[in-house]
Amino acid sequence: MIIVGLTGSIGMGKSTAAGMFRELGVPVNDADEVVHMLYSGEAVAPVEAAFPGVAKGGVIDRAELSLRLVAAPERLAELERIVHPLVRAKEQEFVARHRADGAPFVLLDIPLLFETKAEARLDRIVVVTCDPEMQRERVMKRPGMTAEKFAMILKRQVPDSEKRARADYIVDTSDSFDVTRQQIRAIVDDLRAG
Repeated sequence: MIIVGLTGSIGMGKSTAAGMFRELGVPVNDADEVVHMLYSGEAVAPVEAAFPGVAKGGVIDRAELSLRLVAAPERLAELERIVHPLVRAKEQEFVARHRADGAPFVLLDIPLLFETKAEARLDRIVVVTCDPEMQRERVMKRPGMTAEKFAMILKRQVPDSEKRARADYIVDTSDSFDVTRQQIRAIVDDLRAG
């Protein structure tokens, strides 16, 4: 089974691309979705212990946690030490399940693929990109996003140019959804061809 990683900097259209892969029948494991699930399950107690007051009603309040991290960005590594192993375990379960089902390939949607050295466990890498102005426009429309928060996120991400240089496939989402879908269909066809 081929294990494909999908990544892209914030606002590049990675979630949209992942959805298009799903539409084409590709099993997709979304690390962000896994984190959301963990923030109402296994991760609540350890995250609350490290960041008292971020759990509300048995769920991690992501907005509160985000505010804490903007105020103390050096604590992000602490959060990652808690959450990343849990995410990785769920990813391994996903891969094992689809391998047992005979899937020819799976897609792991990993926002911090290069930053976490995940490429070592992947067979192919798809990088989603777009024009930098479009990226900024998309990101600044997100609820709760500030220029400061955007800058902090970009600072800790591998630059888009480096991601593209390390990719097996590049999906440029600067154009229409149809053009993006065509690019993804070509990747899926290539992967199915072996």
